[in-house]
Amino acid sequence: MISNHLQNGMESAKLMWSRLPNSEDADFEGLGPISDGGGRSVESLDYEVIENYAYREEQAQRGKLYVGFYVGVKWLFALLIGIGTGLAAVFINISVENFAGWKYSLTFSIIQKSYIAGFIVYVLINLALVYSSVYIITQFAPAAAGSGIPELKGYLNGIDTHGILLFRTLIGKIFGSIGSVGGGLALGKEGPLVHTGACIASLLGQGGSTKYHLSSRWLQVFKSDRDRRDLVTCGCAAGVAAAFRAPVGGVLFALEEVTSWWRSQLMWRVFFTSAIVAIVVRTAMGWCKSGKCGHFGSGGFIIWDVSDGQEDYSFVELLPMAVIGVIGGLLGALFNQLTLYLTHWRRNYLHKRGSRVKMIEVCLISVITSAISFGLPLFRKCTPCPEADINSGIECPRPPGMYGNYVNFYCSNDKEYNDLATIFFNTQDDAIRNLFSAKTIHEFSAQSLLTFLVMFYTLAVVTFGTAVPAGQFVPGIMIGSTYGRLVGKFVVSFYKKLNIEEGTYALLGAASFLGGSMRMTVSLCVIMVEITNNLKLLPLIMLVLLISKAVGDAFNEGLYEEQARLRGIPLLESRPKYQMRQMTAKEACGNQKVVYFPRVVKVADVVSILRSNSHNGYPVIDHTRSGETLVIGLILRSHLLVLLQSKADFQHSPLPSALRGRSLPIRHRISEFVKPVSSKGISINDIHLSHDDMEMYIDLAPFVNPSPYIVPDDMSLTKVYNLFRQLGLRHIFVVPRASRVIGVITRKDLLIEGDEDLSAVELQSASVRAQRDKRLSIRNADVEPPLLDGLLG
Repeated sequence: MISNHLQNGMESAKLMWSRLPNSEDADFEGLGPISDGGGRSVESLDYEVIENYAYREEQAQRGKLYVGFYVGVKWLFALLIGIGTGLAAVFINISVENFAGWKYSLTFSIIQKSYIAGFIVYVLINLALVYSSVYIITQFAPAAAGSGIPELKGYLNGIDTHGILLFRTLIGKIFGSIGSVGGGLALGKEGPLVHTGACIASLLGQGGSTKYHLSSRWLQVFKSDRDRRDLVTCGCAAGVAAAFRAPVGGVLFALEEVTSWWRSQLMWRVFFTSAIVAIVVRTAMGWCKSGKCGHFGSGGFIIWDVSDGQEDYSFVELLPMAVIGVIGGLLGALFNQLTLYLTHWRRNYLHKRGSRVKMIEVCLISVITSAISFGLPLFRKCTPCPEADINSGIECPRPPGMYGNYVNFYCSNDKEYNDLATIFFNTQDDAIRNLFSAKTIHEFSAQSLLTFLVMFYTLAVVTFGTAVPAGQFVPGIMIGSTYGRLVGKFVVSFYKKLNIEEGTYALLGAASFLGGSMRMTVSLCVIMVEITNNLKLLPLIMLVLLISKAVGDAFNEGLYEEQARLRGIPLLESRPKYQMRQMTAKEACGNQKVVYFPRVVKVADVVSILRSNSHNGYPVIDHTRSGETLVIGLILRSHLLVLLQSKADFQHSPLPSALRGRSLPIRHRISEFVKPVSSKGISINDIHLSHDDMEMYIDLAPFVNPSPYIVPDDMSLTKVYNLFRQLGLRHIFVVPRASRVIGVITRKDLLIEGDEDLSAVELQSASVRAQRDKRLSIRNADVEPPLLDGLLG
């Protein structure tokens, strides 16, 4: 019977993998690792605890002191993640601000003599910075391209994309962001900062990088994917907190946008990490105000204070505000669709031609962006400065070499400013600050705002998806604040009220576009309140976010979900598809035969099966004394590869090892079965076995997970989906309907006090009584063991 199972399994070699439907447009039912379309493979993570013999022995040896130490280390790592991410954000912001400040100061000083020379210098500086960024990405860290948030959503959803959390990815993300943002491209550094925080958390969790000899043994505490998942969640929240100086927004972003699994203990650590980031960033800003950071001053770290803006709003203003929400939903959905088409074309055609094409593409976009940002303001007629307001603190025009409000660019009169140059020939942070600014009514003309909206929207679509680190938070705020200010101008002219501020409508426009593109609500609302320091606008921000998200959802999915699908990342969304209600677990498995392993298997058979397919989990079967087949558990492919490589458990006899109590020696530690984060791990091609090794046997019983999750074959696929996603599983056994019930566990059976002796607690559940007779039941074969219909994973 065992030989028949093995023969059928080897002939079919088709284990149903990732069978749960995830998208109508993409097929993620591949067998084994899935390609992400960019040469990298994605693979599921083992968030489930493998309670094999070695794990239980190791847990039995640990006391309460170790548990306390383990919890303390988690809090220590949360502290280190906050400090590391905060320092990385400080370094990126100081570098970007100094490069930008030096670039604009030099350009402004040159254009006093010659605009042509100033244009050439401006283009060359931007080109040099962008070239450095794309060179780092293409030659050193390809996984650092883009924002990284879709890959992080996949990782926290249970999908590991190779290379996204490596040390070189961290370096590429930091220095690539400095070059791309400092080079004036239509992208931001906020998304890459989230990826940076996740990389720092992952590297700390695995003790550093062994490849670059930057590892520490005392940091190598967390060995499971579950613990590393918690650390990466802290890193994502820290990245948002550092990018926007919004610690609460960072916590909510991690909860709403990137994580698929949450618990109260994790909430505390994430909150603590974000608070540490806020402290580090605040300290750095205080230190830089003394002039020790070059051009870095109040800029860099995003804070657009609009607390002195519009104090109140009337009921009649709700209609134009709702219109802003509709516009944000439409433009956000259009942005998602255009970037999806363009990125698909890039990945399937353009980027397949090699790194040189990627570099040429980015450099060409850099030259076009520089030409537009420098050239378009030249065609705009300058505007006389408004009457000076001492209380506003705004100077018109700005002195040469300075950038901010009222930029004097190609103006014949010293008391004039170029409104298009004020938002185009400027850093994105200062341009947004100008658009949000209060008491600057009529600073920008409708023609300049519309021109900037069309051109920057186009540049943002074209730039997204190139081979540089790119975030979409700040470009989205730029786009939204532009049409928001445009609507605000019409509202001011229509209602003719003095208390209406155009900057307030710019803020609502920014929130609406982000809601229409990224489809976030709670976290985005809190982030916008934190970065603007105006709690009075909270109801209005909530209104436009709800409207823009509803409008955007009518057309397509959010930006990160669309990009994740394009990259071949099979995300399991929070809700199952409607058609799953009519499907059962057996139907999802299909008719393929499952590949089995017997308890004692020949090494040659293991190697043959592992070479013939790329599945990552296999049921292990045994036989009772009555000859019935019994499924004893699940063994992972990675564990089999470790056993083959070590050879410590090879035996000459085809009989099972004698398990006398706890006398079986533990030849492996749990850490040996854990592969490094975002690494390919061991391959079957890396293992070399002699002819004598191939003739030996392995007893798999000590290494199987004896308690995998099991569902009946007629369970609805909706319930299977919820179980799979909420528990973070990788495999589920599908078995026939059980013939009898040996126990029922209720809520009271799970309410065990921590200081009670489990052996002294008498539970009323029939399952506990059944445990006493478990061995006797199996020995007498009173319970018919279920056969395995299939494996969902």
